[in-house]
Amino acid sequence: MTHYKVTLAYDGTNFAGYQVQPKQRTVQGVLQKALTKMTKGQPVHVDGSGRTDSGVHALGQVISFDYPGNIPAESMLKAMNSLMPLDIEILKAEIVDADFHARYSAKGKRYLYRVARGYYTNPFNHLYTGHYPYKLDVQRIEVALKDLVGTHDFTSFAASGGVIVDKVRTIYEATVREDPVTNEIIFEFYGNGFLYNMVRILVATALEIGNGRRDVHDFQRLFAVKDRQQARGTAPASGLYLKEVYY
Repeated sequence: MTHYKVTLAYDGTNFAGYQVQPKQRTVQGVLQKALTKMTKGQPVHVDGSGRTDSGVHALGQVISFDYPGNIPAESMLKAMNSLMPLDIEILKAEIVDADFHARYSAKGKRYLYRVARGYYTNPFNHLYTGHYPYKLDVQRIEVALKDLVGTHDFTSFAASGGVIVDKVRTIYEATVREDPVTNEIIFEFYGNGFLYNMVRILVATALEIGNGRRDVHDFQRLFAVKDRQQARGTAPASGLYLKEVYY
């Protein structure tokens, strides 16, 4: 057996998320089917760095797997890409130690979220951005995001569908910038881990702060109350990208 670490990008629009589901097209399912074809029928299980939801994209998802035989890394890259659909690209393949695990070896992740600012929905990018056509003070958001940096209990920002009990996470960076060319604002969050829908809830809350509907330091209050209902909104999956996984 040879152990591989593979980095890939995908357009999540036509996937029912990353994780295998019965009778659904998923990223993990497509990858495992391709690898099983390469082994001429011997099943290959793929471990991912994390699960992305339906409609969520990836610029740098990481997987690991054992493969029977010893294919050079560059050959694995070419072979996998030859079997990929147009909405997945294998970016890098590496042969790594057997104890490497895409999920459990990860030290941190970086997510990006794109918000379109046009008054009307752009038909050419609505599958790749969120949309917020209302008044927005980006400087208020910049101030608010500073309250996220550090170690906090993110109970207020965890969707009810999550099964993880410990809601404490550490955020190393939380930023927002304006892109005048695309008329978007772009959030980035880098932390040691993220809860189910956490980034999308953080973005929805930040947009309400930017709109003046919340106090500029409302993140601090939401940490204290530990109540998902008080955070309320969840930004659309279409604007979210898993940008990078750190090891």
